[in-house]
Amino acid sequence: MTDLFHLNGIRKIHTKGRESVRIFDDLHLRIPEGDFSAVMGPSGSGKTTLLNLLGGIDQPTSGELFFRKEQLDRFSERNLTSWRARNVGFIFQSYNLIPVLNAAQNIELPLLLTKLSARERQRNVETAMDIVGLGHRARHYPKELSGGQQQRVAIARALVADPNILLCDEPTGDLDRTTADEILQILQLLNRQMGKAIVMVTHDPAAAAYAKRVLQLDKGQFVGQAGHA
Repeated sequence: MTDLFHLNGIRKIHTKGRESVRIFDDLHLRIPEGDFSAVMGPSGSGKTTLLNLLGGIDQPTSGELFFRKEQLDRFSERNLTSWRARNVGFIFQSYNLIPVLNAAQNIELPLLLTKLSARERQRNVETAMDIVGLGHRARHYPKELSGGQQQRVAIARALVADPNILLCDEPTGDLDRTTADEILQILQLLNRQMGKAIVMVTHDPAAAAYAKRVLQLDKGQFVGQAGHA
């Protein structure tokens, strides 16, 4: 199976003043096209740093980071920004919706950086809202939506530019079990029926069970892997 991402010998050091913190040292990972991986591990193990590297928000200190045949660790900040807009959708625990914008306007935000016309942007927004089952809530503001509905808006926003991969940081952490399962079923559908690759950081074994495989990260290294049907 073709790799979407290949991390080879990744080293990552965060520097705070005179103090240096080593997050990764010689980290290796392959993420195939169409993969759905859940990343689990204790706090401080490097889970969020991994998402930031995959999303082009952060760069490794050394090592090689490939997306298909492109070596991202050699990209300029400007090229990374352009690459990220085309290829990556982010979903966070706290939704990160803008309160003064309605659902449709929040979803449209990533498209404002593209060359799409207003009509094309509207069509993309409507498609994304239909996928997450929120077409009837387009004009509602975040305060008028439940937590589950706000996360559906966040998923639609992540989808609206048709990215290759979705990076999810505790996407169900603030939700009750029933609502969390509804969100996870949407992610599973996006993976199985639309071929979206997904990397999801979670502390919840019930959430991880929706993934194709579970990667255990501890002290900056992968220490285990388990697969699901």
